[in-house]
Amino acid sequence: MLDFGFDKIALIGAVALIVIGPEKLPRVARTVGTLLGKAQRYVADVKAEVNRSIELEELQKMKTQFTTAVDDVRQEVNSATQAFNQTWQDVTSDTSYEAGSTLAPPPPEYRHPKKNWRLKRGATPMWFKQKAGVRRHTQSGAARVARFRPPGLKR
Repeated sequence: MLDFGFDKIALIGAVALIVIGPEKLPRVARTVGTLLGKAQRYVADVKAEVNRSIELEELQKMKTQFTTAVDDVRQEVNSATQAFNQTWQDVTSDTSYEAGSTLAPPPPEYRHPKKNWRLKRGATPMWFKQKAGVRRHTQSGAARVARFRPPGLKR
């Protein structure tokens, strides 16, 4: 780029003052300033466009790399699935259970344990609660009085 020092700018200003004249110099300076500003904005826009196009190319390269990687993984998974299915078919077709064979019987079918999952259970065992005298059920006041009434006092 051009290197303008103070002495070169002063020389250009003196020549412009002589050639253009003092009356038109401010208007010419304003025009030159606006033209330089427009030129700088244009250069900045061109640089930004070039940077955007470079980034777009990089993103397209990354996209192609990613899609090739995904295709490779998909092919590996498909081949592994096919190998597993073939092995499974070989194993299940060879081990048919017969009454007289020495092979182990097939595993029993799954049955749900039918537990009441809504029923909450405490972590303390029942035998410990009974031994420690911890109340397991809530009682009304009348039931508690009747339970702990001395045996000689009947109502």
